[in-house]
Amino acid sequence: MTATQKRELQCSLTTWPLRVPFRITGYTFTEVKLLQVTISDAGATGQGEATGVYYLNETGEGMLAQVESIRSELEGGLDREQLRTLLPAGGARNAIDCALWDLEAKQSGRRVWEMAGITPARTLTVNTVGIGTPAEMAAVAGALDTSKIKVKLDGEQPLECIAAVREARPDAEIVVDINQGWTFAQLVELAPRFAELDIAMIEQPLPRGADEALEDYQSPVMLCADESCLDSSEFEQAARRYQMINIKLDKTGGLTEALTLAAMARERGVELMVGNMVGTSLAMAPGFVVAQLCRFVDLDGALVLTRDREPAMDFSGGVVSPPDRALWG
Repeated sequence: MTATQKRELQCSLTTWPLRVPFRITGYTFTEVKLLQVTISDAGATGQGEATGVYYLNETGEGMLAQVESIRSELEGGLDREQLRTLLPAGGARNAIDCALWDLEAKQSGRRVWEMAGITPARTLTVNTVGIGTPAEMAAVAGALDTSKIKVKLDGEQPLECIAAVREARPDAEIVVDINQGWTFAQLVELAPRFAELDIAMIEQPLPRGADEALEDYQSPVMLCADESCLDSSEFEQAARRYQMINIKLDKTGGLTEALTLAAMARERGVELMVGNMVGTSLAMAPGFVVAQLCRFVDLDGALVLTRDREPAMDFSGGVVSPPDRALWG
């Protein structure tokens, strides 16, 4: 890059309302603040989006400040590997990292999955059922146009809720997400019952940092780490306790680190899921790349918003379309 060629960085924070309040263990979301990062260079523009990790107390304002703190480095030509040394894993680094992938794709004329050596295939995402009464959750599940469903549960009537969903959707492959909401005793009691209901996976049953007991536990249902495995630095302990890891780009701090974590898991025979922290199609698009390596895909975050970016990805029937070049990658 010559002295006359200088990147231009733009970043913004906007609030996007949800269609209906979305309830998980300990939280009810009505809106999300989304960080958008745009990097322009020599006629090409790349963009990325992040929500941040709410349970690590990331905020939109905090992410925006992190981006601004390395503005001079970014506009001076910072690359993705250098980025990993300047910012910690989290939403700000994710938005920048994804913008840099997009910029390189636009400049090279290739798609990001080609750059990563990945071949895309037909990709099915789960659609998510938030916490409610058993009847409410069954009604939502029954109306979903998909064969794969993810059900949010906590410690209140989990068996009754999942039994109602299973009765409403005997045809569906169902996974559940506890979001750290159970004790170990609850897991031991409930896992066999969930196995009887043909539940394919239980995600993050125990609190982050309080899951040592899983190292000696043989679960009748596959267990997946979400909050207990943020990035590759936490892989070893997670691999001893879980049979699957949920990769989220806001946790890993971008697609670059996500692919590193995925490679570690695949080498060890640990199953993979890709998830999201809610966002528009711009946030789901990089997840589509990771999805090609995963057994379960959870990229329905744009569907819970009142609107999406254009051009939006298509999620009809639970099938995730590749993002348009004009959107990302």
